[in-house]
Amino acid sequence: MSENTVTAKTEYGVIARFADPGALLHAAEKLRDAGYTKFDCHSPFPIHGMDKAMGLKESKVGLISGAGAAIGFVVGLALQWWTSAVDYPLVIAGKPLFSYQAFVPVTFGLTVLFGALGAVLGMFHVNRLPQLFHGVFHSDAFARFSDDAFFVSVDRHDPKYDRRATVTFLTSIGGSEPEVLEGE
Repeated sequence: MSENTVTAKTEYGVIARFADPGALLHAAEKLRDAGYTKFDCHSPFPIHGMDKAMGLKESKVGLISGAGAAIGFVVGLALQWWTSAVDYPLVIAGKPLFSYQAFVPVTFGLTVLFGALGAVLGMFHVNRLPQLFHGVFHSDAFARFSDDAFFVSVDRHDPKYDRRATVTFLTSIGGSEPEVLEGE
């Protein structure tokens, strides 16, 4: 590749730093109230009330986990019923072919297993994982977010996103060191 090759940079959004967790919480509220929908808050620890400040809806992981548990219950019970009452019927000690009391341990085990698998897979789906790259990795200052810094990043796909207006807005609500995230 020659030295004169020009590479096009992709714009990912804007990031700004905030002084403390309280400032980050208020910034999230102001972004939400201003109509921004595709932004994220980065903090070294969880901040109580951040979900509400960002306007996030309740997670669907519990619903997905519950559906997985229900499927596990049905699969466990149906598998035992099929094997003992239909496929290989044996009368043992005069008990009926569908003696559900004997099916409880396996049914319980499959209910818990499918519920746990549903929770893990639901978490991956809801969090959009695995995500191998994010635009904030283009910021050198962002490396401090896991130590002692608080950041807000606004995605360029946000309907209200305008580079200049977003930088101005983040600065007006207390953000410092605003940076446009660009990379190859």
